[in-house]
Amino acid sequence: MYRFYLANMLLPVTPSKLSVKTKNMNKTVTLINEGEVNIIKTKGLREFSFELLLPFDRYSFTTMNRPKKQKSYLDKLNRLKINKKPFQFIVKRPKGFKTNIKVTLEDLSITEDAKEGRDIKASVTLKEYRHYGTKKVVFVQPTAAVGEQPKQEEKKEEAKVAENRDASTAQKPKTHTVKRGDTLWGLAKRYYGNGALYQRIVSANPKIKNPNLIIDGWELVIP
Repeated sequence: MYRFYLANMLLPVTPSKLSVKTKNMNKTVTLINEGEVNIIKTKGLREFSFELLLPFDRYSFTTMNRPKKQKSYLDKLNRLKINKKPFQFIVKRPKGFKTNIKVTLEDLSITEDAKEGRDIKASVTLKEYRHYGTKKVVFVQPTAAVGEQPKQEEKKEEAKVAENRDASTAQKPKTHTVKRGDTLWGLAKRYYGNGALYQRIVSANPKIKNPNLIIDGWELVIP
Protein backbone atom coordinates (compact mmCIF):
# COMPACT_ATOMS: atom_id res chain seq x y z
CA MET A 1 0.00 0.00 0.00
CA TYR A 2 1.15 3.51 -0.78
CA ARG A 3 1.93 5.82 2.14
CA PHE A 4 1.99 9.63 1.99
CA TYR A 5 3.80 11.66 4.66
CA LEU A 6 3.79 15.42 5.16
CA ALA A 7 6.42 16.47 7.73
CA ASN A 8 6.26 13.00 9.35
CA MET A 9 2.45 13.10 9.42
CA LEU A 10 0.99 9.97 7.81
CA LEU A 11 -2.11 10.84 5.79
CA PRO A 12 -5.15 8.84 6.92
CA VAL A 13 -6.17 7.94 3.36
CA THR A 14 -3.73 7.47 0.50
CA PRO A 15 -4.63 9.84 -2.38
CA SER A 16 -5.86 8.02 -5.47
CA LYS A 17 -3.73 10.15 -7.79
CA LEU A 18 -0.49 12.14 -7.55
CA SER A 19 0.34 14.68 -10.25
CA VAL A 20 3.92 15.89 -10.76
CA LYS A 21 4.61 18.88 -13.01
CA THR A 22 8.00 20.30 -13.97
CA LYS A 23 8.21 23.60 -15.82
CA ASN A 24 11.17 24.44 -17.99
CA MET A 25 12.70 27.90 -17.63
CA ASN A 26 13.55 28.13 -21.33
CA LYS A 27 13.19 31.53 -22.99
CA THR A 28 12.13 32.26 -26.56
CA VAL A 29 13.69 35.28 -28.26
CA THR A 30 13.39 36.68 -31.77
CA LEU A 31 16.56 37.33 -33.77
CA ILE A 32 16.59 39.71 -36.74
CA ASN A 33 17.82 37.18 -39.30
CA GLU A 34 17.06 33.84 -37.62
CA GLY A 35 13.51 34.35 -36.36
CA GLU A 36 12.50 32.72 -33.06
CA VAL A 37 15.07 30.67 -31.15
CA ASN A 38 14.72 28.82 -27.86
CA ILE A 39 17.33 29.46 -25.16
CA ILE A 40 17.54 26.35 -22.99
CA LYS A 41 17.94 26.98 -19.28
CA THR A 42 17.92 24.92 -16.08
CA LYS A 43 14.62 23.18 -15.40
CA GLY A 44 12.21 24.73 -12.93
CA LEU A 45 11.02 23.40 -9.58
CA ARG A 46 8.67 20.42 -9.47
CA GLU A 47 5.07 20.76 -8.31
CA PHE A 48 3.14 17.95 -6.61
CA SER A 49 -0.65 18.02 -6.38
CA PHE A 50 -3.21 15.58 -5.01
CA GLU A 51 -6.67 15.33 -3.43
CA LEU A 52 -6.75 14.42 0.24
CA LEU A 53 -9.63 12.77 2.12
CA LEU A 54 -9.99 13.37 5.86
CA PRO A 55 -12.56 10.81 7.05
CA PHE A 56 -14.81 11.40 10.02
CA ASP A 57 -15.09 7.66 10.70
CA ARG A 58 -12.63 4.84 10.21
CA TYR A 59 -12.89 3.02 6.87
CA SER A 60 -11.40 -0.27 5.79
CA PHE A 61 -9.04 1.58 3.43
CA THR A 62 -7.59 3.98 6.01
CA THR A 63 -3.85 3.70 6.54
CA MET A 64 -4.11 3.32 10.33
CA ASN A 65 -6.40 1.60 12.80
CA ARG A 66 -7.19 4.78 14.71
CA PRO A 67 -6.93 7.87 12.53
CA LYS A 68 -6.59 11.21 14.27
CA LYS A 69 -9.47 13.64 14.42
CA GLN A 70 -10.05 15.79 11.36
CA LYS A 71 -9.18 18.96 13.27
CA SER A 72 -5.73 17.56 14.06
CA TYR A 73 -4.95 17.10 10.35
CA LEU A 74 -6.39 20.50 9.41
CA ASP A 75 -4.36 22.26 12.11
CA LYS A 76 -1.20 20.54 10.90
CA LEU A 77 -1.86 21.54 7.29
CA ASN A 78 -2.51 25.15 8.28
CA ARG A 79 0.75 25.28 10.27
CA LEU A 80 2.68 23.97 7.27
CA LYS A 81 1.06 26.69 5.17
CA ILE A 82 1.89 29.65 7.42
CA ASN A 83 5.20 28.56 9.01
CA LYS A 84 7.27 29.71 6.01
CA LYS A 85 9.56 26.72 6.42
CA PRO A 86 10.21 23.78 4.09
CA PHE A 87 9.30 20.28 5.23
CA GLN A 88 9.78 16.71 4.05
CA PHE A 89 7.34 15.13 1.60
CA ILE A 90 7.63 11.34 1.40
CA VAL A 91 5.79 8.81 -0.75
CA LYS A 92 6.47 5.16 0.00
CA ARG A 93 5.56 2.74 -2.78
CA PRO A 94 5.27 -1.05 -2.51
CA LYS A 95 8.35 -2.59 -4.12
CA GLY A 96 9.14 0.64 -5.92
CA PHE A 97 11.14 3.83 -5.65
CA LYS A 98 10.50 6.29 -2.85
CA THR A 99 9.92 10.03 -3.16
CA ASN A 100 11.69 11.96 -0.42
CA ILE A 101 12.04 15.67 -1.05
CA LYS A 102 11.86 19.02 0.73
CA VAL A 103 8.82 21.06 -0.28
CA THR A 104 6.67 24.01 0.68
CA LEU A 105 2.88 24.03 0.87
CA GLU A 106 1.81 26.40 -1.91
CA ASP A 107 -1.96 25.92 -2.10
CA LEU A 108 -4.49 24.40 0.27
CA SER A 109 -8.23 24.25 -0.46
CA ILE A 110 -10.69 22.72 2.01
CA THR A 111 -14.06 21.41 0.76
CA GLU A 112 -17.02 20.23 2.82
CA ASP A 113 -19.75 18.65 0.70
CA ALA A 114 -23.06 17.30 2.00
CA LYS A 115 -22.78 14.46 -0.50
CA GLU A 116 -19.64 13.29 1.29
CA GLY A 117 -21.36 13.20 4.67
CA ARG A 118 -19.07 14.37 7.44
CA ASP A 119 -15.86 13.65 5.51
CA ILE A 120 -13.66 16.58 4.46
CA LYS A 121 -11.71 16.89 1.23
CA ALA A 122 -8.58 18.99 0.72
CA SER A 123 -6.72 19.94 -2.45
CA VAL A 124 -2.98 20.20 -1.82
CA THR A 125 -0.25 21.66 -4.03
CA LEU A 126 3.37 21.30 -2.96
CA LYS A 127 6.43 22.88 -4.54
CA GLU A 128 9.97 21.59 -4.48
CA TYR A 129 12.27 23.61 -2.22
CA ARG A 130 15.80 24.39 -3.35
CA HIS A 131 18.21 25.74 -0.76
CA TYR A 132 19.98 28.95 -1.63
CA GLY A 133 22.37 31.34 0.07
CA THR A 134 25.04 33.95 -0.52
CA LYS A 135 28.67 32.99 -0.92
CA LYS A 136 31.41 34.56 1.13
CA VAL A 137 34.63 35.52 -0.61
CA VAL A 138 37.78 35.80 1.51
CA PHE A 139 40.84 37.53 0.05
CA VAL A 140 44.11 36.03 1.28
CA GLN A 141 47.32 38.02 1.15
CA PRO A 142 50.04 36.08 -0.71
CA THR A 143 52.82 34.89 1.56
CA ALA A 144 56.47 35.44 0.72
CA ALA A 145 58.46 32.47 -0.49
CA VAL A 146 61.07 30.89 1.77
CA GLY A 147 64.15 33.12 1.92
CA GLU A 148 62.28 36.04 0.33
CA GLN A 149 61.64 39.18 2.35
CA PRO A 150 58.27 40.91 2.05
CA LYS A 151 58.25 43.96 -0.20
CA GLN A 152 57.64 46.27 2.74
CA GLU A 153 60.78 44.98 4.44
CA GLU A 154 62.71 45.44 1.20
CA LYS A 155 61.59 49.08 1.02
CA LYS A 156 62.69 49.67 4.61
CA GLU A 157 66.07 48.10 3.88
CA GLU A 158 66.51 50.23 0.74
CA ALA A 159 65.62 53.39 2.69
CA LYS A 160 68.12 52.46 5.38
CA VAL A 161 70.90 51.90 2.83
CA ALA A 162 70.10 55.23 1.15
CA GLU A 163 70.17 56.96 4.52
CA ASN A 164 73.56 55.47 5.34
CA ARG A 165 74.85 56.44 1.92
CA ASP A 166 73.66 60.02 2.37
CA ALA A 167 75.23 60.19 5.80
CA SER A 168 78.60 58.95 4.54
CA THR A 169 78.71 61.29 1.54
CA ALA A 170 77.32 64.41 3.25
CA GLN A 171 79.80 67.21 3.84
CA LYS A 172 80.71 67.91 7.45
CA PRO A 173 79.82 71.42 8.61
CA LYS A 174 82.61 73.99 9.03
CA THR A 175 83.83 74.69 12.53
CA HIS A 176 85.83 77.52 14.09
CA THR A 177 87.79 77.42 17.33
CA VAL A 178 87.30 80.66 19.23
CA LYS A 179 90.47 82.64 19.85
CA ARG A 180 91.09 85.69 21.96
CA GLY A 181 89.58 88.76 20.33
CA ASP A 182 87.00 86.86 18.21
CA THR A 183 83.46 88.22 18.02
CA LEU A 184 80.35 86.80 16.37
CA TRP A 185 80.12 89.90 14.19
CA GLY A 186 83.67 89.36 13.04
CA LEU A 187 83.14 85.64 12.37
CA ALA A 188 80.00 86.36 10.33
CA LYS A 189 81.84 88.97 8.29
CA ARG A 190 84.74 86.54 7.78
CA TYR A 191 82.64 83.55 6.65
CA TYR A 192 79.58 85.25 5.11
CA GLY A 193 80.94 88.62 4.11
CA ASN A 194 78.33 90.35 6.27
CA GLY A 195 78.68 90.78 10.03
CA ALA A 196 74.92 91.27 10.41
CA LEU A 197 74.45 87.54 9.67
CA TYR A 198 75.96 86.50 13.02
CA GLN A 199 72.55 85.17 14.10
CA ARG A 200 73.14 82.13 11.86
CA ILE A 201 76.06 81.13 14.05
CA VAL A 202 74.02 81.71 17.22
CA SER A 203 71.21 79.44 15.94
CA ALA A 204 73.66 76.63 15.08
CA ASN A 205 75.36 76.70 18.49
CA PRO A 206 73.00 76.29 21.48
CA LYS A 207 75.90 76.88 23.88
CA ILE A 208 75.84 80.59 23.00
CA LYS A 209 73.55 82.21 25.55
CA ASN A 210 74.81 85.77 25.08
CA PRO A 211 75.85 86.89 21.55
CA ASN A 212 78.25 89.39 23.13
CA LEU A 213 80.11 86.69 25.04
CA ILE A 214 82.01 83.79 23.45
CA ILE A 215 84.76 81.94 25.31
CA ASP A 216 88.23 81.10 24.03
CA GLY A 217 88.53 77.44 23.01
CA TRP A 218 84.89 76.95 22.03
CA GLU A 219 84.43 75.07 18.79
CA LEU A 220 81.61 76.78 16.92
CA VAL A 221 79.69 75.34 13.99
CA ILE A 222 79.65 77.65 10.98
CA PRO A 223 76.54 76.59 8.98
